[in-house]
Amino acid sequence: MYSECCDREIVDEGLKYVHNDTCYPALLVIGQFIHALKSGKYDLNRTALLLTQTGGGCRASNYIHLLRKALVKAGFAHVPVISLNPAGLEKNEGFVINLTMIRRALAGVIYGDALMLLANQTRAYETIPGATDALLERYVTMTSDALSRGKLVSMHKIKKTVKAMVKDFAAIPLHRTPKPKVGIVGEIYVKYSPLANNDLEAFLHSQGCEVNVPGLLGFLQYIFDNNIQDVKLYGGKKSFLYINKLLRWYLARYEKVIRKAVTKGSDLFCPAPHSHVRALGDDMIGLGCKMGEGWLLTAEMMELCESGYENIVCVQPFGCLPNHIVGKGMVRKLREVYPNANIVAVDYDPGATRVNQENRIKLMLSVARENLAEKEKETV
Repeated sequence: MYSECCDREIVDEGLKYVHNDTCYPALLVIGQFIHALKSGKYDLNRTALLLTQTGGGCRASNYIHLLRKALVKAGFAHVPVISLNPAGLEKNEGFVINLTMIRRALAGVIYGDALMLLANQTRAYETIPGATDALLERYVTMTSDALSRGKLVSMHKIKKTVKAMVKDFAAIPLHRTPKPKVGIVGEIYVKYSPLANNDLEAFLHSQGCEVNVPGLLGFLQYIFDNNIQDVKLYGGKKSFLYINKLLRWYLARYEKVIRKAVTKGSDLFCPAPHSHVRALGDDMIGLGCKMGEGWLLTAEMMELCESGYENIVCVQPFGCLPNHIVGKGMVRKLREVYPNANIVAVDYDPGATRVNQENRIKLMLSVARENLAEKEKETV
Protein backbone atom coordinates (compact mmCIF):
# COMPACT_ATOMS: atom_id res chain seq x y z
CA MET A 1 0.00 0.00 0.00
CA TYR A 2 1.26 3.47 -0.95
CA SER A 3 1.77 5.45 2.26
CA GLU A 4 4.55 7.99 1.61
CA CYS A 5 2.74 10.99 3.09
CA CYS A 6 1.85 12.45 6.43
CA ASP A 7 -1.19 11.32 8.37
CA ARG A 8 -3.04 14.61 7.98
CA GLU A 9 -2.79 14.49 4.18
CA ILE A 10 -4.55 11.11 4.17
CA VAL A 11 -7.26 12.30 6.56
CA ASP A 12 -7.91 15.47 4.52
CA GLU A 13 -8.02 13.48 1.27
CA GLY A 14 -10.55 11.07 2.79
CA LEU A 15 -12.70 13.92 4.13
CA LYS A 16 -13.07 15.31 0.61
CA TYR A 17 -14.90 12.21 -0.58
CA VAL A 18 -16.25 10.45 2.54
CA HIS A 19 -18.66 11.92 5.09
CA ASN A 20 -16.98 12.49 8.46
CA ASP A 21 -19.66 10.41 10.21
CA THR A 22 -18.57 7.38 8.19
CA CYS A 23 -16.39 4.76 9.86
CA TYR A 24 -12.91 6.21 10.39
CA PRO A 25 -11.05 3.22 8.85
CA ALA A 26 -13.13 3.62 5.67
CA LEU A 27 -12.21 7.28 5.49
CA LEU A 28 -8.51 6.51 5.89
CA VAL A 29 -8.42 3.62 3.43
CA ILE A 30 -10.26 5.61 0.76
CA GLY A 31 -8.03 8.59 1.47
CA GLN A 32 -4.95 6.40 0.95
CA PHE A 33 -6.25 5.06 -2.36
CA ILE A 34 -7.10 8.45 -3.81
CA HIS A 35 -3.89 10.06 -2.54
CA ALA A 36 -1.93 7.28 -4.25
CA LEU A 37 -3.81 7.74 -7.54
CA LYS A 38 -3.12 11.48 -7.43
CA SER A 39 0.58 10.98 -6.67
CA GLY A 40 1.57 10.45 -10.30
CA LYS A 41 3.51 7.31 -9.43
CA TYR A 42 1.13 4.94 -11.20
CA ASP A 43 -0.09 4.41 -14.75
CA LEU A 44 -3.81 4.80 -14.10
CA ASN A 45 -4.66 2.80 -17.23
CA ARG A 46 -2.82 -0.19 -15.74
CA THR A 47 -3.83 0.23 -12.09
CA ALA A 48 -6.55 -1.53 -10.09
CA LEU A 49 -7.52 -1.19 -6.42
CA LEU A 50 -8.02 -4.19 -4.15
CA LEU A 51 -10.28 -3.86 -1.10
CA THR A 52 -11.60 -6.46 1.31
CA GLN A 53 -15.26 -7.03 2.11
CA THR A 54 -16.02 -8.84 5.33
CA GLY A 55 -19.42 -10.14 4.31
CA GLY A 56 -20.67 -9.68 7.86
CA GLY A 57 -22.66 -7.07 9.74
CA CYS A 58 -19.76 -4.61 9.91
CA ARG A 59 -19.88 -1.57 7.66
CA ALA A 60 -16.64 -2.89 6.17
CA SER A 61 -18.90 -4.89 3.85
CA ASN A 62 -19.93 -1.60 2.26
CA TYR A 63 -16.58 0.21 2.08
CA ILE A 64 -16.19 -0.87 -1.53
CA HIS A 65 -19.31 1.01 -2.60
CA LEU A 66 -18.09 4.14 -0.83
CA LEU A 67 -14.75 3.78 -2.60
CA ARG A 68 -16.34 3.52 -6.04
CA LYS A 69 -18.49 6.55 -5.35
CA ALA A 70 -15.43 8.48 -4.17
CA LEU A 71 -13.47 7.49 -7.29
CA VAL A 72 -16.20 8.95 -9.49
CA LYS A 73 -16.12 12.24 -7.55
CA ALA A 74 -12.31 12.36 -7.75
CA GLY A 75 -12.24 11.73 -11.50
CA PHE A 76 -10.99 8.15 -11.37
CA ALA A 77 -14.16 6.33 -12.41
CA HIS A 78 -12.17 4.25 -14.92
CA VAL A 79 -9.99 2.67 -12.21
CA PRO A 80 -11.38 -0.80 -11.41
CA VAL A 81 -11.96 -1.93 -7.83
CA ILE A 82 -11.53 -5.61 -6.99
CA SER A 83 -13.34 -7.12 -4.03
CA LEU A 84 -11.37 -9.53 -1.85
CA ASN A 85 -13.98 -11.43 0.14
CA PRO A 86 -14.64 -14.97 1.36
CA ALA A 87 -18.42 -14.78 1.03
CA GLY A 88 -18.84 -14.55 -2.74
CA LEU A 89 -20.20 -11.00 -2.53
CA GLU A 90 -18.70 -10.04 -5.88
CA LYS A 91 -17.16 -11.86 -8.82
CA ASN A 92 -14.01 -10.36 -10.28
CA GLU A 93 -13.09 -11.20 -13.86
CA GLY A 94 -9.39 -11.69 -14.33
CA PHE A 95 -8.64 -12.01 -10.63
CA VAL A 96 -8.61 -15.38 -8.91
CA ILE A 97 -7.33 -16.17 -5.43
CA ASN A 98 -5.22 -19.31 -5.69
CA LEU A 99 -3.43 -21.52 -3.19
CA THR A 100 -0.07 -19.90 -3.87
CA MET A 101 -1.41 -16.48 -2.90
CA ILE A 102 -3.01 -17.86 0.26
CA ARG A 103 0.20 -19.61 1.34
CA ARG A 104 2.25 -16.45 0.85
CA ALA A 105 -0.27 -14.33 2.73
CA LEU A 106 -0.40 -16.80 5.63
CA ALA A 107 3.39 -16.95 5.83
CA GLY A 108 3.43 -13.15 5.92
CA VAL A 109 1.01 -13.15 8.85
CA ILE A 110 3.13 -15.67 10.76
CA TYR A 111 6.38 -13.79 10.22
CA GLY A 112 4.69 -10.49 11.05
CA ASP A 113 3.23 -11.82 14.30
CA ALA A 114 6.55 -13.35 15.36
CA LEU A 115 8.52 -10.17 14.59
CA MET A 116 6.00 -7.95 16.37
CA LEU A 117 6.05 -10.16 19.46
CA LEU A 118 9.84 -10.32 19.61
CA ALA A 119 10.64 -6.72 18.71
CA ASN A 120 8.22 -5.16 21.18
CA GLN A 121 9.82 -7.05 24.05
CA THR A 122 13.47 -6.49 23.18
CA ARG A 123 13.09 -2.85 22.11
CA ALA A 124 11.93 -1.90 25.60
CA TYR A 125 15.10 -3.19 27.29
CA GLU A 126 17.88 -3.08 24.68
CA THR A 127 21.24 -1.76 25.90
CA ILE A 128 22.36 -0.80 22.38
CA PRO A 129 19.87 1.79 21.06
CA GLY A 130 18.50 0.81 17.67
CA ALA A 131 19.66 -2.81 17.81
CA THR A 132 16.10 -4.16 17.77
CA ASP A 133 14.93 -1.98 14.89
CA ALA A 134 18.02 -2.82 12.82
CA LEU A 135 17.40 -6.56 13.26
CA LEU A 136 13.69 -6.06 12.61
CA GLU A 137 14.39 -4.22 9.35
CA ARG A 138 16.74 -6.98 8.24
CA TYR A 139 14.12 -9.67 8.76
CA VAL A 140 11.31 -7.61 7.22
CA THR A 141 13.40 -7.07 4.08
CA MET A 142 14.53 -10.70 3.91
CA THR A 143 11.08 -12.24 4.37
CA SER A 144 9.39 -9.73 2.07
CA ASP A 145 11.85 -10.44 -0.74
CA ALA A 146 11.53 -14.19 -0.20
CA LEU A 147 7.73 -14.17 -0.17
CA SER A 148 7.61 -12.07 -3.33
CA ARG A 149 9.53 -14.92 -5.01
CA GLY A 150 7.37 -17.64 -3.45
CA LYS A 151 10.06 -18.72 -0.98
CA LEU A 152 9.85 -19.45 2.80
CA VAL A 153 6.21 -20.58 2.63
CA SER A 154 6.44 -24.28 3.51
CA MET A 155 5.93 -25.45 7.09
CA HIS A 156 9.56 -26.58 7.24
CA LYS A 157 10.87 -23.20 6.08
CA ILE A 158 8.54 -21.29 8.41
CA LYS A 159 9.71 -23.32 11.41
CA LYS A 160 13.35 -22.75 10.48
CA THR A 161 12.90 -19.02 9.87
CA VAL A 162 10.91 -18.35 13.05
CA LYS A 163 13.44 -20.30 15.09
CA ALA A 164 16.22 -18.15 13.61
CA MET A 165 14.24 -15.00 14.42
CA VAL A 166 13.87 -16.02 18.06
CA LYS A 167 17.57 -16.90 18.34
CA ASP A 168 18.67 -13.53 16.92
CA PHE A 169 16.29 -11.41 18.99
CA ALA A 170 17.14 -13.36 22.14
CA ALA A 171 20.81 -12.54 21.52
CA ILE A 172 20.20 -8.77 21.75
CA PRO A 173 21.77 -7.49 25.01
CA LEU A 174 19.01 -6.46 27.41
CA HIS A 175 18.85 -4.66 30.73
CA ARG A 176 15.54 -5.49 32.33
CA THR A 177 14.51 -2.58 34.51
CA PRO A 178 10.92 -2.44 35.83
CA LYS A 179 8.69 -0.78 33.22
CA PRO A 180 4.92 -0.45 32.75
CA LYS A 181 3.63 -3.27 30.55
CA VAL A 182 0.93 -2.02 28.20
CA GLY A 183 -1.34 -4.02 25.89
CA ILE A 184 -3.13 -2.63 22.84
CA VAL A 185 -6.54 -3.97 21.79
CA GLY A 186 -9.44 -2.63 19.76
CA GLU A 187 -10.93 -2.38 16.29
CA ILE A 188 -8.63 -4.28 13.97
CA TYR A 189 -7.62 -1.43 11.65
CA VAL A 190 -7.07 1.14 14.40
CA LYS A 191 -5.30 -1.48 16.51
CA TYR A 192 -2.62 -2.30 13.94
CA SER A 193 -2.33 0.79 11.72
CA PRO A 194 0.06 3.57 12.85
CA LEU A 195 -1.83 5.85 10.46
CA ALA A 196 -5.10 5.23 12.32
CA ASN A 197 -3.80 5.25 15.91
CA ASN A 198 -1.26 8.07 15.58
CA ASP A 199 1.67 5.66 15.90
CA LEU A 200 0.51 4.45 19.29
CA GLU A 201 3.21 1.79 19.72
CA ALA A 202 5.99 4.33 19.13
CA PHE A 203 4.37 6.74 21.60
CA LEU A 204 4.17 4.09 24.30
CA HIS A 205 7.80 3.12 23.74
CA SER A 206 8.76 6.80 24.04
CA GLN A 207 7.02 6.80 27.43
CA GLY A 208 9.22 3.96 28.67
CA CYS A 209 6.73 1.11 28.28
CA GLU A 210 6.91 -2.48 27.13
CA VAL A 211 4.16 -2.98 24.55
CA ASN A 212 2.14 -6.08 23.75
CA VAL A 213 -0.13 -6.23 20.70
CA PRO A 214 -2.02 -9.53 20.19
CA GLY A 215 -1.20 -11.06 16.82
CA LEU A 216 -3.26 -11.30 13.66
CA LEU A 217 -3.16 -15.10 13.62
CA GLY A 218 -5.56 -15.16 16.58
CA PHE A 219 -7.97 -12.91 14.68
CA LEU A 220 -7.95 -15.30 11.72
CA GLN A 221 -8.81 -18.21 14.03
CA TYR A 222 -11.56 -16.03 15.50
CA ILE A 223 -13.15 -15.77 12.04
CA PHE A 224 -13.46 -19.54 11.83
CA ASP A 225 -14.67 -19.65 15.44
CA ASN A 226 -17.55 -17.40 14.42
CA ASN A 227 -18.50 -19.62 11.48
CA ILE A 228 -18.49 -22.66 13.78
CA GLN A 229 -20.57 -20.85 16.37
CA ASP A 230 -23.11 -19.75 13.74
CA VAL A 231 -23.79 -23.38 12.83
CA LYS A 232 -24.15 -24.32 16.49
CA LEU A 233 -26.55 -21.46 17.22
CA TYR A 234 -28.54 -21.19 14.03
CA GLY A 235 -28.00 -24.46 12.20
CA GLY A 236 -26.28 -25.18 8.91
CA LYS A 237 -24.52 -27.82 6.91
CA LYS A 238 -22.25 -30.17 8.81
CA SER A 239 -19.74 -29.93 5.97
CA PHE A 240 -19.44 -26.17 6.58
CA LEU A 241 -18.86 -26.85 10.29
CA TYR A 242 -16.15 -29.45 9.62
CA ILE A 243 -14.38 -27.27 7.04
CA ASN A 244 -14.14 -24.36 9.48
CA LYS A 245 -12.90 -26.65 12.27
CA LEU A 246 -10.26 -27.98 9.91
CA LEU A 247 -9.16 -24.48 8.89
CA ARG A 248 -8.99 -23.38 12.53
CA TRP A 249 -6.89 -26.43 13.37
CA TYR A 250 -4.62 -25.65 10.42
CA LEU A 251 -3.97 -22.11 11.70
CA ALA A 252 -3.43 -23.41 15.24
CA ARG A 253 -0.52 -25.51 13.90
CA TYR A 254 1.29 -22.34 12.86
CA GLU A 255 0.50 -20.71 16.19
CA LYS A 256 2.29 -23.65 17.83
CA VAL A 257 5.33 -22.99 15.65
CA ILE A 258 5.72 -19.50 17.13
CA ARG A 259 4.98 -20.64 20.68
CA LYS A 260 7.44 -23.54 20.53
CA ALA A 261 10.20 -21.37 19.08
CA VAL A 262 9.76 -18.64 21.70
CA THR A 263 9.41 -20.88 24.74
CA LYS A 264 12.29 -23.20 23.83
CA GLY A 265 14.63 -20.66 22.27
CA SER A 266 14.40 -17.72 24.69
CA ASP A 267 13.18 -16.43 28.03
CA LEU A 268 10.87 -13.95 26.29
CA PHE A 269 7.14 -13.82 27.00
CA CYS A 270 4.91 -16.06 24.89
CA PRO A 271 1.16 -15.33 24.75
CA ALA A 272 -1.43 -17.99 25.51
CA PRO A 273 -2.79 -20.08 22.62
CA HIS A 274 -5.96 -18.91 20.93
CA SER A 275 -7.88 -21.85 22.40
CA HIS A 276 -7.28 -20.39 25.88
CA VAL A 277 -8.32 -16.91 24.73
CA ARG A 278 -11.51 -18.41 23.32
CA ALA A 279 -12.28 -20.11 26.63
CA LEU A 280 -11.81 -16.79 28.45
CA GLY A 281 -14.24 -15.10 26.09
CA ASP A 282 -16.84 -17.82 26.54
CA ASP A 283 -16.68 -17.34 30.32
CA MET A 284 -17.11 -13.57 30.13
CA ILE A 285 -19.18 -12.59 27.10
CA GLY A 286 -20.25 -15.61 25.05
CA LEU A 287 -19.05 -16.72 21.62
CA GLY A 288 -22.22 -15.59 19.84
CA CYS A 289 -21.15 -11.93 20.19
CA LYS A 290 -19.12 -11.24 17.06
CA MET A 291 -19.77 -7.66 15.90
CA GLY A 292 -17.10 -4.97 16.36
CA GLU A 293 -14.35 -7.57 17.00
CA GLY A 294 -16.87 -9.26 19.29
CA TRP A 295 -15.86 -11.53 22.13
CA LEU A 296 -12.25 -11.58 20.93
CA LEU A 297 -11.67 -7.98 22.02
CA THR A 298 -12.89 -8.72 25.55
CA ALA A 299 -11.01 -12.03 25.68
CA GLU A 300 -7.76 -10.39 24.56
CA MET A 301 -8.04 -7.92 27.44
CA MET A 302 -8.55 -10.85 29.82
CA GLU A 303 -5.52 -12.69 28.45
CA LEU A 304 -3.40 -9.54 28.75
CA CYS A 305 -4.45 -9.11 32.40
CA GLU A 306 -3.59 -12.74 33.12
CA SER A 307 -0.18 -12.29 31.49
CA GLY A 308 0.85 -9.24 33.50
CA TYR A 309 -0.11 -6.61 30.93
CA GLU A 310 -2.79 -5.08 33.14
CA ASN A 311 -2.40 -1.62 31.60
CA ILE A 312 -4.45 -1.62 28.41
CA VAL A 313 -5.24 0.92 25.71
CA CYS A 314 -8.50 0.01 23.97
CA VAL A 315 -8.67 1.85 20.64
CA GLN A 316 -11.78 2.25 18.53
CA PRO A 317 -13.22 4.40 15.74
CA PHE A 318 -15.61 6.95 17.25
CA GLY A 319 -18.65 5.75 15.31
CA CYS A 320 -18.22 2.00 15.78
CA LEU A 321 -20.97 1.23 18.31
CA PRO A 322 -20.41 -2.58 18.46
CA ASN A 323 -16.72 -2.03 19.15
CA HIS A 324 -17.55 0.33 22.00
CA ILE A 325 -19.87 -2.29 23.51
CA VAL A 326 -17.36 -5.17 23.49
CA GLY A 327 -14.49 -2.83 24.41
CA LYS A 328 -15.36 0.14 26.61
CA GLY A 329 -18.67 -1.46 27.59
CA MET A 330 -16.93 -4.47 29.16
CA VAL A 331 -14.39 -2.55 31.25
CA ARG A 332 -16.48 -2.51 34.43
CA LYS A 333 -17.05 -6.25 34.29
CA LEU A 334 -13.38 -6.86 33.55
CA ARG A 335 -12.37 -4.87 36.62
CA GLU A 336 -14.63 -7.02 38.76
CA VAL A 337 -12.63 -10.08 37.67
CA TYR A 338 -9.24 -8.34 37.43
CA PRO A 339 -9.16 -5.61 40.11
CA ASN A 340 -5.73 -4.41 38.99
CA ALA A 341 -6.86 -3.83 35.40
CA ASN A 342 -5.92 -0.29 34.33
CA ILE A 343 -7.81 0.29 31.08
CA VAL A 344 -8.30 3.43 29.03
CA ALA A 345 -10.59 3.55 25.99
CA VAL A 346 -9.50 6.02 23.31
CA ASP A 347 -11.61 7.13 20.34
CA TYR A 348 -10.06 7.93 16.96
CA ASP A 349 -11.77 10.01 14.27
CA PRO A 350 -10.95 12.94 11.95
CA GLY A 351 -11.77 15.52 14.61
CA ALA A 352 -9.94 13.91 17.54
CA THR A 353 -6.68 15.65 18.40
CA ARG A 354 -3.53 13.68 19.00
CA VAL A 355 -2.74 15.78 22.09
CA ASN A 356 -6.01 14.87 23.80
CA GLN A 357 -5.58 11.19 22.98
CA GLU A 358 -2.02 11.08 24.30
CA ASN A 359 -2.96 13.02 27.44
CA ARG A 360 -5.61 10.41 28.25
CA ILE A 361 -3.05 7.66 27.76
CA LYS A 362 -0.55 9.52 29.95
CA LEU A 363 -3.11 9.56 32.77
CA MET A 364 -3.42 5.79 32.47
CA LEU A 365 0.37 5.50 32.50
CA SER A 366 0.65 7.59 35.65
CA VAL A 367 -1.57 5.05 37.40
CA ALA A 368 0.49 2.25 35.86
CA ARG A 369 3.70 3.72 37.29
CA GLU A 370 2.12 4.12 40.72
CA ASN A 371 1.00 0.48 40.66
CA LEU A 372 4.46 -0.60 39.51
CA ALA A 373 6.09 1.34 42.37
CA GLU A 374 3.77 -0.34 44.87
CA LYS A 375 4.70 -3.77 43.52
CA GLU A 376 8.38 -2.92 43.80
CA LYS A 377 7.91 -1.93 47.46
CA GLU A 378 6.15 -5.21 48.19
CA THR A 379 9.04 -7.24 46.75
CA VAL A 380 11.70 -5.41 48.80
